[in-house]
Amino acid sequence: MHRSRMLFLVALLTIAAGCNATGTSVSNSNDAHSHAVAHDYKFAGQHPIRVLCTTGMVADLAINIGGPHVTVTSLMGAGVDPHLYKASPADVSQLNRADIIFYSGLHLEGKLGELLERMSERKPTIAAAERIAADKLLHDEHGARDPHVWFDVSLWSEAASAVADALTEFDPPHAAEYQANVKVYQEKLAGLHRYAQEQLAIVPAERRVLVTAHDAFRYFGRAYGIEVRGIQGISTDSEASSREVTELVGFLVERKIKAVFVETSVADQNIRALLEGCQARGHDVVIGGTLFSDAMGEAGKPEGTYEGMVRHNVDTIVKALK
Repeated sequence: MHRSRMLFLVALLTIAAGCNATGTSVSNSNDAHSHAVAHDYKFAGQHPIRVLCTTGMVADLAINIGGPHVTVTSLMGAGVDPHLYKASPADVSQLNRADIIFYSGLHLEGKLGELLERMSERKPTIAAAERIAADKLLHDEHGARDPHVWFDVSLWSEAASAVADALTEFDPPHAAEYQANVKVYQEKLAGLHRYAQEQLAIVPAERRVLVTAHDAFRYFGRAYGIEVRGIQGISTDSEASSREVTELVGFLVERKIKAVFVETSVADQNIRALLEGCQARGHDVVIGGTLFSDAMGEAGKPEGTYEGMVRHNVDTIVKALK
């Protein structure tokens, strides 16, 4: 057996061995008043608390809310597609070592779902986005919940409350600090939400059309008054058909749209096909820029924070469309 495969199986057995610990598993409830995970765990180790997050956006919540009482690790770095992400043996080891786990939820981390559910049986494992009220969520044509809630900054502010409340419950001695930190962070997010509204309002209404590689920006469109189209569906696990590409080419030509956008975490071949299709019909379309969709930028750069990611996207879209 290949050595990495053997290590992975050993790690999974380790998880299974710990699944008899008292706790409750992930809840799929859409009730606006329920937590994604309820648990009775209390932190009994030494600070800082070891926090493991799936995506950079979730890690940004934990860093800002946990402050000096946490050390945060993100499984997925810049340019990583969470829809397609599969856990490695090293990832399983990190999940095992973590004191508390935060993930986005709403099936964003689809291939990690079973592993996260197993982890919830032995340690607090919280789906931050599942704190958001069900009536605020969008769905695709098949009824699946759209997981890209962070593109409406006001909704992501609600996810921040889930992280703060989980840390408060897990580490009561520092509860006041976590609750104070989340208030400061949510005030910052309120300012970011206003920035996006004001900047995107500069673009004339008839030009406010956002075409991207996959349908990740519907919350963004609803929150900031932009019509959005994606080649693939809400998950990159789906495949775009030639019919869908042809229909989108027709849309671009008919609406005389001049710019489309690529994403850092999605291959650009479908966008290139759009450009070629439009050119064949005598309509020139350019790539208006690169957007961060399912992953933030590199750590240490402005786009490596949630706020920097959103500002980059807003500024790129406004520059290309206005």
